[in-house]
Amino acid sequence: MVTAVTTQQRRVADVTVIARKQRSLWRDALYRLVRNRAAVVGLAVIAFAALIAIFAPLIAPYDPLAQNGPKQQLEPIWARFFGSEYTDPAYVFGTDWLGRDILSRLMYSSRVSLVIGLVPVTIVLAIGLSVGMLAGYVGGVVDDLLMRATDVVYAFPDLLFVILIVATLRGTVLGDAYDGLLVIFVGIAVVNWVGVARLVRGQVLSVKNRDFVEAARAIGAGPGRIMRRHIFPNILAPIIVTVAFAIPGAMLTESVLSFLGIGIRPPTPTWGVMINEGFVVFSTTPWAVLLPSICISIVLLAFTFVGDGLRDALDPRSKV
Repeated sequence: MVTAVTTQQRRVADVTVIARKQRSLWRDALYRLVRNRAAVVGLAVIAFAALIAIFAPLIAPYDPLAQNGPKQQLEPIWARFFGSEYTDPAYVFGTDWLGRDILSRLMYSSRVSLVIGLVPVTIVLAIGLSVGMLAGYVGGVVDDLLMRATDVVYAFPDLLFVILIVATLRGTVLGDAYDGLLVIFVGIAVVNWVGVARLVRGQVLSVKNRDFVEAARAIGAGPGRIMRRHIFPNILAPIIVTVAFAIPGAMLTESVLSFLGIGIRPPTPTWGVMINEGFVVFSTTPWAVLLPSICISIVLLAFTFVGDGLRDALDPRSKV
């Protein structure tokens, strides 16, 4: 009886293992990602921030540029528990030194931060993929020229190079467009594509001589089809992880530039601009600096959790 039960349990276990082995790479990666609690929390935070950014005009209590508050800067509503007399229930997070509602400005700032995180990274991905795949697949002189150009850009410190680009183009038509948003796109894209290009080149070199690529060449597939249909899907996993970590990096770069006064131009609200403006009264009212700093930290940490989760989920050697 015991032997029969044991045999049946083994068969059930074998069927379970076989069923799990039959899952595709992406289904198995999704299964691993969902089981990662930190990644799920990060995705929830990102989704919440995205919803706030999309519906900010509908849910923000005030116009982020309107000076509706009193001349005296108000502190957040919870400051009354610490003995503060400068609070008002109408302004839950208080106001800045110009009387603008901080909660509304935080909501609108999330729009700029998420756009900064997504648009430049998309440009970086397009440039890095093109350069890396071309250099890795063609090789020879093309590889040498592209990689030497990549090394030149890679030699510059990232943040310093972005500051130089933004400061140089600030007074031009590009620098004035959309309150300086486009020039930040350019600065981040010019600096960060090199990392993606080097990663993609290395992945292509490790894949291009495998049997399935040789088989595609044997049946007459051209270089474009081979790179698009056979090589790219097999190098996608590390690229996805790189993009997940690049998004918070771009958001942090914008915040640093805005804090230094060479990023998005006021009065357009961003978290970096709010920190810069809050330092005027930081010694008396630190909340104008702390609240946008907390928002930046939470969103960046959420993207980091998602990046870690994707790295573990897409690693076939990891076990859940």
